[in-house]
Amino acid sequence: MAETEELFLRPMHPHTEALLSAVPAPDPGLRGKKERIVLQHEVADPSNPPSGCYFHPRCAYAQERCQTEKPALREVTPGRYAACHFAEQVSLRSVVAEGQVG
Repeated sequence: MAETEELFLRPMHPHTEALLSAVPAPDPGLRGKKERIVLQHEVADPSNPPSGCYFHPRCAYAQERCQTEKPALREVTPGRYAACHFAEQVSLRSVVAEGQVG
C-alpha cells in the first residue's frame, strides 16, 4: 500500500512488480522495450492456501522463510506498507521507464 505515484515508481512487493510489468506502455515508441514478468505456476487455491506467504509459489524472490512464515503487513518506510519479508532488500522494477519521471 502506498500513494499512487510511489506505488508506480517504487513497488515494494513482487506481486505488484509483476502486475505493473503488464501495464501497456502509453508511448507506442516504448512498446516492446520493457520486459514483462510472466509468473510461473498456478494461482494458489484459496480453499487450500500454501503455508507461509500466499505468493511464495509464484515469487521469483522467495526464500525458505517465505514457505513457512506468513509476512505481516507492515510499514516499510513512512506511508509505505508491504506484506513481504524482503521488501527492503529486493530491488523491484517500476512501471515507469528510465527518463520518464518528472
